Amino acid sequence: MADKTAFLFPGQGSQVLGMGEDLYARYPLAKARYDQADDLLGFSVSEVSFRGPEEKLKQTQFTQPALFVHSVILAELLHDRGVHAVAAAGHSLGEFSALAYTGAFSFEEGLRLVKERSRLMQAAGEKQPGTMAAVIGIDAETLMAICIGVREEGIVQPANYNSPQQIVVSGSVEGVRAVMRAAKEQGAKIVKELPVSGAFHSPLMAGAVDQFGETLDETVISMVRIPVYANVTAVPVTNEEEIRNLLHHQLTHSVRWMETIENMRKNGVECFIEVGAGKVLSGLVKRISKDAAVFQCGSAAELEAIS
Repeated sequence: MADKTAFLFPGQGSQVLGMGEDLYARYPLAKARYDQADDLLGFSVSEVSFRGPEEKLKQTQFTQPALFVHSVILAELLHDRGVHAVAAAGHSLGEFSALAYTGAFSFEEGLRLVKERSRLMQAAGEKQPGTMAAVIGIDAETLMAICIGVREEGIVQPANYNSPQQIVVSGSVEGVRAVMRAAKEQGAKIVKELPVSGAFHSPLMAGAVDQFGETLDETVISMVRIPVYANVTAVPVTNEEEIRNLLHHQLTHSVRWMETIENMRKNGVECFIEVGAGKVLSGLVKRISKDAAVFQCGSAAELEAIS
């Protein structure tokens, strides 16, 4: 494993039914964390992660805690096996996993934040229904112009700048579908509405921001031991108040993932490990930086193969 390794933590959409069950069976640390999480959350995140049903695991209020617990366990197990990162980043929800791993807050405090974030996001999505869509094959400047051009039809903005050719838009159903039609007309290769419960990273999440800010204000946040690249700015943060402020704004601002990976590479990162479920982030890294070394660590077998 390269000396200059970064850990990447996945967000919503990466969940897989059964995730974590092999870790629970094999590692006492994993069992202890899942048992602790079950007590803290007031529902069995282990049961939802291991056995679902799948429709339940897809619900924001269950998905986010499940991904957080799984990723943090894997990061701790990597650490115990001598695999360490020099930097970290997480995609949306994954930013909380990254911050827990780097010492910004404890597992318990992080889980409390994620529980509240997921509850508020689900509620905001129910109060102001919206949707999201992936657009592939159009550059960021063109897509932004399309978003501006359809604003009379509804709220819509880029939510995730995932790779040079993949951007996710978010907003009202009318606004997003107007962008989808215009993007197809302007030559997008793929335009696909996503199965989500709300317009994440858009102004429609504003209802969750103030309440989540109150929870953040009550949270003890420490300086991180390695830099975490923030979604909102795509640059590393270490300062406690800056972390708090950026997490507060994250719900309504775009995830600048492509810039995050580019900045990590410029700052010397040679190897990326996706710590958690799925392979979404690994695929994006390969599209952003073809010569980067990329590994997945989402299971006991992958953990042992890495370390």
